[in-house]
Amino acid sequence: MAQAILKKPTWLKVKAPVTESYADLKSMFKSLGLATVCQEARCPNIGECWGGGTATIMIMGDTCTRGCRFCAVKTGNPRGVIDNKEPEKVGGAVAKMKLDYVVLTSVDRDDLLDQGADHFGRTVETIKDRNSKIIVEVLTPDFQGNLEHINRVVDSRPDVFAHNIETVERLTPKVRDAKAGYRQSLYVLEKVKERAPSQYTKTSIMLGIGEQDYEIHQALKDLRDVGCDVVTFGQYLQPTMRHLKLHNFVTPEKFEYWKNTAEAMGFLYVASGPLVRSSYRAGEFFMKGVIEKKKNKETTREGATNV
Repeated sequence: MAQAILKKPTWLKVKAPVTESYADLKSMFKSLGLATVCQEARCPNIGECWGGGTATIMIMGDTCTRGCRFCAVKTGNPRGVIDNKEPEKVGGAVAKMKLDYVVLTSVDRDDLLDQGADHFGRTVETIKDRNSKIIVEVLTPDFQGNLEHINRVVDSRPDVFAHNIETVERLTPKVRDAKAGYRQSLYVLEKVKERAPSQYTKTSIMLGIGEQDYEIHQALKDLRDVGCDVVTFGQYLQPTMRHLKLHNFVTPEKFEYWKNTAEAMGFLYVASGPLVRSSYRAGEFFMKGVIEKKKNKETTREGATNV
């Protein structure tokens, strides 16, 4: 007999998206043929973010070459098919949205020779060329741990480089695709920081899939050891009966505990809550403030040097 999906507690219930801004963005993305992780991954915050005029754009199509057991994005083999005009389309869409902070993410594209690294880089560069003041965050695949491909994205100058470890080391083989790896993800974050120390690195951990407290503590230590700046904690929600079984719902109080714990370990920013996701509006707002403050200091320093 199939195991029923656990009933959601009250703190996980959200209102349906009905704002005018939500409708406008949905229509625009559809007309441009662009996918968003907000839709594909069934993010519970879509109403809040789109209602406020922000969204996470998913490039390189909606079909992932990997099959992580937690993820609602469809899997398959795109056979090398990619829209080479997409960087320009995304740049135009971002300009129309008049954003000052944009998040770019993608499916895994193991069918491409560089796993899509150059496409990622071109998209960041196109956005930056159109608006040098815009803050760009990328949420990338692991590029199979290929340093050349990682560096291609780093060198496109995103302000925040995010790559998710998703879970603790013990559960990684159960939760993520066989091509992924806990140590490989740490390697990505480490190499980004080595290549560009001024770029902020970020990752996300899902709770509620059977992890133990001591394992989360170890994961946080591992992340700090590779210089990771930002971590987010969110509740795993089982998309369908076919996906990874939900172990338990984590209380808001426990999320607050992990927020305080991570902050005490030196993370620059921690977002932690049942509805928090890697791309999370409150976190992006905080990072915007940090990055703008840093840029203003650099401008002031350059001005003083030129006097």
